[in-house]
Amino acid sequence: MTMSVPPQLPAVARKVPRDIWLRKHADYQRVYRKGKRQSLPLMAYFYALREPGSSSTAEGPRVGLTAGKVLGNAVQRNRIKRRMREAVRRKQSYLTASVDVILHPRKTVLEAEFSQIERDVAQAFRKMQMSLRESAAVGGKAE
Repeated sequence: MTMSVPPQLPAVARKVPRDIWLRKHADYQRVYRKGKRQSLPLMAYFYALREPGSSSTAEGPRVGLTAGKVLGNAVQRNRIKRRMREAVRRKQSYLTASVDVILHPRKTVLEAEFSQIERDVAQAFRKMQMSLRESAAVGGKAE
Protein backbone atom coordinates (compact mmCIF):
# COMPACT_ATOMS: atom_id res chain seq x y z
CA MET A 1 0.00 0.00 0.00
CA THR A 2 1.56 3.26 -1.10
CA MET A 3 0.65 6.63 0.25
CA SER A 4 0.32 9.44 -2.21
CA VAL A 5 1.52 12.78 -1.05
CA PRO A 6 -0.42 15.77 -2.35
CA PRO A 7 1.65 17.96 -4.65
CA GLN A 8 2.89 21.20 -3.10
CA LEU A 9 4.22 24.32 -4.62
CA PRO A 10 7.97 24.57 -4.48
CA ALA A 11 9.17 26.86 -1.69
CA VAL A 12 10.47 29.36 -4.26
CA ALA A 13 6.99 29.81 -5.74
CA ARG A 14 5.50 30.74 -2.36
CA LYS A 15 8.13 33.32 -1.45
CA VAL A 16 7.74 37.02 -1.93
CA PRO A 17 10.24 38.36 -4.49
CA ARG A 18 13.46 39.35 -2.80
CA ASP A 19 13.39 42.92 -4.08
CA ILE A 20 10.24 43.67 -2.05
CA TRP A 21 12.19 43.62 1.25
CA LEU A 22 14.17 46.47 2.77
CA ARG A 23 17.63 45.17 3.58
CA LYS A 24 19.96 48.14 4.02
CA HIS A 25 20.37 49.98 7.30
CA ALA A 26 20.51 53.29 5.43
CA ASP A 27 17.05 52.63 3.95
CA TYR A 28 15.59 51.96 7.41
CA GLN A 29 17.19 55.15 8.75
CA ARG A 30 15.83 57.22 5.84
CA VAL A 31 12.30 55.97 6.48
CA TYR A 32 12.58 56.74 10.20
CA ARG A 33 13.93 60.27 9.52
CA LYS A 34 11.75 61.34 6.60
CA GLY A 35 8.72 59.10 6.91
CA LYS A 36 5.38 59.20 8.65
CA ARG A 37 4.37 57.02 11.59
CA GLN A 38 0.96 55.44 12.12
CA SER A 39 -0.40 52.88 14.60
CA LEU A 40 -2.81 49.98 14.48
CA PRO A 41 -3.79 47.55 17.25
CA LEU A 42 -1.22 44.90 16.25
CA MET A 43 1.56 47.11 14.89
CA ALA A 44 3.04 50.50 14.30
CA TYR A 45 4.33 51.32 10.85
CA PHE A 46 6.53 53.90 9.21
CA TYR A 47 6.49 54.79 5.53
CA ALA A 48 8.27 57.16 3.17
CA LEU A 49 7.94 57.70 -0.55
CA ARG A 50 11.06 56.70 -2.47
CA GLU A 51 12.71 59.46 -4.47
CA PRO A 52 13.03 58.80 -8.23
CA GLY A 53 16.83 59.06 -8.11
CA SER A 54 17.26 56.65 -5.20
CA SER A 55 19.82 53.84 -5.23
CA SER A 56 17.09 51.22 -5.44
CA THR A 57 16.16 50.04 -8.90
CA ALA A 58 13.07 48.20 -7.64
CA GLU A 59 9.68 49.56 -8.61
CA GLY A 60 6.79 49.33 -6.21
CA PRO A 61 6.79 48.99 -2.45
CA ARG A 62 9.54 47.60 -0.26
CA VAL A 63 8.78 46.33 3.25
CA GLY A 64 11.00 45.94 6.30
CA LEU A 65 10.21 44.19 9.58
CA THR A 66 11.64 44.82 13.01
CA ALA A 67 11.38 42.50 15.98
CA GLY A 68 13.35 43.67 18.99
CA LYS A 69 14.08 41.71 22.12
CA VAL A 70 11.16 43.38 23.87
CA LEU A 71 8.90 41.05 21.83
CA GLY A 72 10.28 37.94 23.50
CA ASN A 73 12.94 35.30 22.99
CA ALA A 74 14.32 34.33 19.59
CA VAL A 75 11.66 31.68 18.99
CA GLN A 76 8.86 34.16 19.64
CA ARG A 77 10.47 36.90 17.54
CA ASN A 78 10.98 34.51 14.62
CA ARG A 79 7.37 33.35 14.85
CA ILE A 80 6.18 36.96 14.81
CA LYS A 81 8.34 37.68 11.74
CA ARG A 82 7.09 34.56 9.91
CA ARG A 83 3.47 35.53 10.54
CA MET A 84 4.08 39.13 9.43
CA ARG A 85 5.98 38.06 6.28
CA GLU A 86 3.12 35.77 5.27
CA ALA A 87 0.55 38.54 5.83
CA VAL A 88 2.68 40.91 3.73
CA ARG A 89 2.97 38.28 0.99
CA ARG A 90 -0.81 37.84 0.88
CA LYS A 91 -1.67 41.55 1.00
CA GLN A 92 1.16 43.09 -1.06
CA SER A 93 -1.24 43.87 -3.91
CA TYR A 94 -2.96 46.49 -1.72
CA LEU A 95 0.10 48.75 -1.98
CA THR A 96 1.36 49.75 -5.42
CA ALA A 97 3.24 53.02 -4.85
CA SER A 98 7.05 53.17 -4.76
CA VAL A 99 7.20 53.48 -1.01
CA ASP A 100 9.40 52.03 1.72
CA VAL A 101 7.51 50.61 4.69
CA ILE A 102 8.74 49.40 8.09
CA LEU A 103 6.37 47.30 10.19
CA HIS A 104 6.85 47.22 13.97
CA PRO A 105 4.70 44.35 15.28
CA ARG A 106 3.51 44.32 18.88
CA LYS A 107 3.75 41.26 21.11
CA THR A 108 0.01 40.69 20.68
CA VAL A 109 0.77 39.33 17.18
CA LEU A 110 1.76 36.06 18.87
CA GLU A 111 -1.74 35.42 20.23
CA ALA A 112 -3.75 37.14 17.49
CA GLU A 113 -5.70 35.23 14.89
CA PHE A 114 -3.87 35.24 11.56
CA SER A 115 -6.91 36.79 9.89
CA GLN A 116 -6.57 39.79 12.24
CA ILE A 117 -2.90 40.17 11.29
CA GLU A 118 -3.88 40.10 7.63
CA ARG A 119 -6.60 42.71 8.23
CA ASP A 120 -4.15 45.04 10.00
CA VAL A 121 -1.53 44.69 7.25
CA ALA A 122 -4.16 45.29 4.57
CA GLN A 123 -5.50 48.29 6.48
CA ALA A 124 -2.00 49.74 6.86
CA PHE A 125 -1.31 49.30 3.14
CA ARG A 126 -4.66 50.88 2.17
CA LYS A 127 -4.08 53.85 4.50
CA MET A 128 -0.60 54.40 3.06
CA GLN A 129 -1.89 54.19 -0.51
CA MET A 130 -4.65 56.73 0.21
CA SER A 131 -2.28 59.08 2.05
CA LEU A 132 0.23 58.97 -0.81
CA ARG A 133 -2.52 59.64 -3.38
CA GLU A 134 -3.76 62.61 -1.35
CA SER A 135 -0.29 64.09 -0.96
CA ALA A 136 0.36 63.64 -4.70
CA ALA A 137 -2.95 65.38 -5.51
CA VAL A 138 -2.14 68.26 -3.17
CA GLY A 139 1.36 68.52 -4.59
CA GLY A 140 0.02 68.48 -8.14
CA LYS A 141 -2.48 71.29 -7.46
CA ALA A 142 0.12 73.53 -5.86
CA GLU A 143 2.30 73.57 -8.96
